[in-house]
Amino acid sequence: MPIDRRALLALPTLAAAGAIAAPLPGKIALEEHIIIPSFLGYLNKAMPPVPAEARATLIRRMSDFGEERLAAMDGAGVERAVLSISGPGVQAEPDTATATRLAAEANDALAREIQKRPDRYGGFAHLAMQDPATAARELERCVRDLKFQGAMINHHTLGVYLDDPRNDVFWEALQGLDVPLYLHPDDSFRMPHVLEGVPELHKPTWEWTTETSTHALRLIVTGVFDRFPRAQVILGHMGEALPFMLWRLDSRYTFTETNRRVRKKPSEYIRSNISVTTSGQCDDVPLKAALAALGETRVMFSIDYPYEESGIAARFIENAAIPEDVRAKVASGNARALLKLPG
Repeated sequence: MPIDRRALLALPTLAAAGAIAAPLPGKIALEEHIIIPSFLGYLNKAMPPVPAEARATLIRRMSDFGEERLAAMDGAGVERAVLSISGPGVQAEPDTATATRLAAEANDALAREIQKRPDRYGGFAHLAMQDPATAARELERCVRDLKFQGAMINHHTLGVYLDDPRNDVFWEALQGLDVPLYLHPDDSFRMPHVLEGVPELHKPTWEWTTETSTHALRLIVTGVFDRFPRAQVILGHMGEALPFMLWRLDSRYTFTETNRRVRKKPSEYIRSNISVTTSGQCDDVPLKAALAALGETRVMFSIDYPYEESGIAARFIENAAIPEDVRAKVASGNARALLKLPG
């Protein structure tokens, strides 16, 4: 379905739409972060430069599983938050044994918190991809024993991307368990030359977008989804700009003389194997573009708590210029289907 540019430009802004009297209830949010004490070292090294007070507030909110987090959820009409360790986590740990041990500890700690409020919280497994076979077994434990909804991996692991053939054992487990992988951004393994001298574009401002979208494209062009056609990947931030690029990806992929290793066009894999969330993208233009490009069943609400404000994200989806049946799918229905959550 073509996107009507004039209609997009005419969409009401949040300020024009205004807040509604009460939040739309029943939302499900999928990119909602936590931290535990043993992971603070990884977090502090990777966090964007922010004032000390803001850093302390972020860490306090991520460390809380009680009143503060639940109040933010209630104020935004979030029924359930699927929680995950804030990156980079063990993806940055050079010692494989340490990474494996800490990942299991993080998953056990999260499971204990979920058990206290199973009606409000779910979980994504944290995995040490330094050892893909062990990570696959940990994913199986988290899904089958701890009742997690899938996994979140924070981009590359020490420069190894998930298309590397050694990770096929992980993809086989993910597909067999029928749960999604949330591919979360992180820093470049080596800083690209184009970003040198412009720290304003580092990390979430722009670097993470290009890093994560390229990682997703690596999965496509190297044949991961041919080998594991039922595997499902979630991208945050309205798809890291990929929904805008489908026509050009197909056009230039076909035009260029390369060793094409896959059976279909890039857009076909994106539409069949990738879903996106609204985390950190509270604007109607990318929302309507993602819906038009991917279809109304592949866009899901998220906040990116605590890095984004729950109220802003809630008002955005409540006031977005989309049909009510589509709003219901984005707010909760699509997540319930993909993650097999109770209705």
